[in-house]
Amino acid sequence: MTPAQRVQTYANHKRYFPLYHYVALPIFLANIVVAVSHAIRRPTPFNAWLVVLSIGLVAALLASRASTLHVQNRLIALEMRLRLATTLAPELRSRIPELHLRHLIGLRFAGDAELPELVERCLRGELTTSDAVKRAIREWRPDFIRA
Repeated sequence: MTPAQRVQTYANHKRYFPLYHYVALPIFLANIVVAVSHAIRRPTPFNAWLVVLSIGLVAALLASRASTLHVQNRLIALEMRLRLATTLAPELRSRIPELHLRHLIGLRFAGDAELPELVERCLRGELTTSDAVKRAIREWRPDFIRA
């Protein structure tokens, strides 16, 4: 089934990257366990170094993922500010800078018809997290091209 044929909702919108979540991360985490157990059984400076190296590899993997998500969030913010500038009425358009990144991340899943109402609710403080915004969406607009 192609992404265009799937229906995306709040319940299934989270994305897992199999190579990261199911292959690399478990292998690197298991490597820490193996390195620590080996260093306990045979305590040498080299085995201690392997523990440090294993932790460093997991840190590098997590930093790589965090960097990817940070760039994605910047792009979402830019995309949503442009989208809101073309879909909102002038009185709401002038308030776009008041929206937080967490609002913009949630709003990207909303259809154009319900954006004004959701933006007003964000600005009034009714929707304070991206999760709250996502849960308030009635017409889900899928996003299949995420990191």
